[in-house]
Amino acid sequence: MKRLILAVLAAVLLAVPAAEAQKVNKSAIVAKLQKSDADIADAKKQVKAATWMNRGKVYYEATVAPTKDLFVGMEVMMVKMTAGEPQSIGEATLAGVAYEAWEYPFVTAYMKDGKVATWTEKQTVYEGAGEVAIEAYKKALELDPKQAEKVKEGLQQLANYYSQVGNTSLDAARYAEAADGYLAAHKILAEPVMGNQPDGTLVYYAGYLRTMDGATNPASFVKGAQHLEDALAMNFADEEGNIYYYLFHCYYGQKEADKANVMKAKDALLAGIEKFPKNERILEGLMQLYTAEEGVGDPQDLVAMLDGQLATNPESVDLWFGRGRLFYALKNFDESIASFQKVAELKPELYDGWFYLGLFYTLKGDQQNQIINEKQYTSQAAYDADLAAVNDIYRQAIPAFEKALEINPQSVDTLESLKALCFRLRDEPGMEAKYNTYNEAWKVARGQ
Repeated sequence: MKRLILAVLAAVLLAVPAAEAQKVNKSAIVAKLQKSDADIADAKKQVKAATWMNRGKVYYEATVAPTKDLFVGMEVMMVKMTAGEPQSIGEATLAGVAYEAWEYPFVTAYMKDGKVATWTEKQTVYEGAGEVAIEAYKKALELDPKQAEKVKEGLQQLANYYSQVGNTSLDAARYAEAADGYLAAHKILAEPVMGNQPDGTLVYYAGYLRTMDGATNPASFVKGAQHLEDALAMNFADEEGNIYYYLFHCYYGQKEADKANVMKAKDALLAGIEKFPKNERILEGLMQLYTAEEGVGDPQDLVAMLDGQLATNPESVDLWFGRGRLFYALKNFDESIASFQKVAELKPELYDGWFYLGLFYTLKGDQQNQIINEKQYTSQAAYDADLAAVNDIYRQAIPAFEKALEINPQSVDTLESLKALCFRLRDEPGMEAKYNTYNEAWKVARGQ
């Protein structure tokens, strides 16, 4: 009997005519807005908290009306049942991903694998309705503090909507709109009635997204810098310290407007590297500035800065790590090796320490190998001596890579480095056997 009931229900659903294209009853919603406008103009009604609570609700409804029937992951059949048949279906590519674009009067829904992946809002019922709703709720609270819980509920709904705007705009590669959505959500959550102490995460996201948008819209760099500075003022910093790297980009992207922004970019990176000396992006940004921009400073100043920090904190693995990466950028492999020898000494269980130690021995060997390849020799003995010296450098990389492999036996990069080194040194005792071992392990790790 249960199966029969389900079959009948399915037949009924299939028999229902397809809904018409997305209907947002704009005229009815606008009528409610106009009534609310009249109410707050009424001397008696404007002093009542209920008048403002109702205003918050109707303006919230106007804000969410175009997208209230959509959610990410929504099945095609449900979309048609709730939003109706699209006006047209086309193709669109967002951030390199292909979608079906379902066009409705108020939104474009992007479909992937038969589900809603994201959407963009094409028009609003009332421009700025969300801001009006927020102010209405705040006014209601001012008139009657007992409305706090209801006000909090209304504001939370608005915060959820703006967070959704941020998420869907990000998925649609509309970075400026995503930034504004997250920022609007943050401002609501920061209202005293919400009882929160926002940590700046949403402001950081807004700054990061404005940084991304700046690649095609330089005006976003100005807003991005402000958002990121605001996040730092809230004592926010992401785990790796990339906020300083994005702040550098925002200021550096404004250098044509004002050369003083180059120094602001430098200051952002210096502040970042002091707190996150291991961050390779920050180090690379500093090297870019110090080598590409006149008057910024001598790259050796960076060395002095790190060495100064190490003088007071010689046991810092992160500082030694950053120092090694810095000397790598300067092509001083001896100092890179010395730095990572210290990393390995201080934290022998760290895979990266041993791997980079092996890598820098290898790069030093490559550097010396290039020198002898470009050198004109008149004596075979002299060439053999130089070649032996190069091979000795390569040989020192092997124990470091082997230690890294001991820590991470599945590392394809380490296995590949070992097999290449052992193949080069295969004529030396035991190296051919090592090559065979690492070559087979490399094949297994790659699934061959």
